[in-house]
Amino acid sequence: MVPFRTHIGRSALMVMLVLLTAFAVLIHAGLSSLLYRHIDSELLGLAQMESQRVESKTGALTALEDDEEQELREAARLAVILTPSGAVMWKGAAVVERPALVASALADVRQGRIVYDTITTSADESVRRISIPITREGRVQYILQTEASLRLVEDALRMLLLLLSGLTVALVGAAWIGSRWLAGQGLIPVEALTATAEQISVPSLKTRVVLAAPYEEFARLAQVFNAMLDRLHYVFEGQRRFVADAAHEMQTPLTVIKGTIEVALYKSRSADEYRDALVTNLGQVERLSALTRSLLTLAQFAGDRPPVQLVPLALGPLVQNLVKELTVLADDRSIRLAVEAQPVPEVLGDSGQLTQVLINLIDNALAHTPVHGVVTVRLKSEQGKVVLEVEDTGSGIASEHLPRLFERFYRGDAARDRESGGAGLGLGIVKEIVAAHGGTVGVASTLGKGTTFTISIPSSQSLDGGVA
Repeated sequence: MVPFRTHIGRSALMVMLVLLTAFAVLIHAGLSSLLYRHIDSELLGLAQMESQRVESKTGALTALEDDEEQELREAARLAVILTPSGAVMWKGAAVVERPALVASALADVRQGRIVYDTITTSADESVRRISIPITREGRVQYILQTEASLRLVEDALRMLLLLLSGLTVALVGAAWIGSRWLAGQGLIPVEALTATAEQISVPSLKTRVVLAAPYEEFARLAQVFNAMLDRLHYVFEGQRRFVADAAHEMQTPLTVIKGTIEVALYKSRSADEYRDALVTNLGQVERLSALTRSLLTLAQFAGDRPPVQLVPLALGPLVQNLVKELTVLADDRSIRLAVEAQPVPEVLGDSGQLTQVLINLIDNALAHTPVHGVVTVRLKSEQGKVVLEVEDTGSGIASEHLPRLFERFYRGDAARDRESGGAGLGLGIVKEIVAAHGGTVGVASTLGKGTTFTISIPSSQSLDGGVA
């Protein structure tokens, strides 16, 4: 695996190399084109000047006398006069013999077009040549050629190429060094996060990243990393407490069972004594079974897919039927169980799970309501939500216990005790089930007056409106 710093360096090197190559090619091509256009422009002016000199000396080249031809050569020192067929009629005194025009170029000149070509001399020198037609009475009478050396142009382009090559090498080297330096600076926060992550273990989840990041993105990364550690710390602490509490809850009935069996086996007992020991153990086994069922329920709701089947459900009939069934239990305790139900819209819910919620809340209320007290179940609609309240007239719960009331295995001195509150998982299960329905659960209490648990679940109408 390639290190990130090397990858950044290579990427920057490749980008810089491509950009500099393109820049060098464009500069070289542009200057070359500019210089050649300049040479061609000068050649055209020189050819026109030479043509005027030639025409000023004679009007007909075919009838030149020796003296006139000599004067013409002196006047047009850099010119060559060709016939339309390409044969040399005469040439200037300073002209060196050059290769003839190719057939295609000669044909273009005959048609009245100016032709430029580049030739290489025997001394490997490049020369730019122009062939310009001179016409009379609409016909090409002869062809005038003149030339200019390209040595300065080639020297300038060669020097430019060397400069661009040197500049490219220097900039590519600087880009490589600079990119690796920048990558190293940018990776300092990442290395700090890595070092912190390597030090983190379950016992040291309180470790946090202290990162003096010069960039906003890395500062944000450190914040998110610390927030993740906070969540993990909360989850691990919750799991640790949960396991410890579960072990403690299981230890008590197991200790009772073990002690009862040991006492029964210590010496011979009567049938009634053995029966009493079995009844005691059966009660503890039932307590363990209830605890196990509660733990399994909480484990199921801790997954990604809570065990609920959400279907349109009318809560009114469900509440009425459940209150009728639990009235017998309330009457046995001399407590009045009342219901105040208003017409409410349907919710998307699981009847079995919501029934479990109501049973837990009503049973909890009955357990904490004194004789001749009242437990009231209310059902109403508020702002697109169906609200379910269970109110008792018990002794109430102290305010310091309310924030932790839905924690697993939590018991407050005045809230839930081991005799009336079971294992302390009922309200935790209520919270998980309500959350799986997209709702919320809350509690309000006043010492000496009673406690009210409130459940709020979105109605199916509000959910349909949100989707629309």
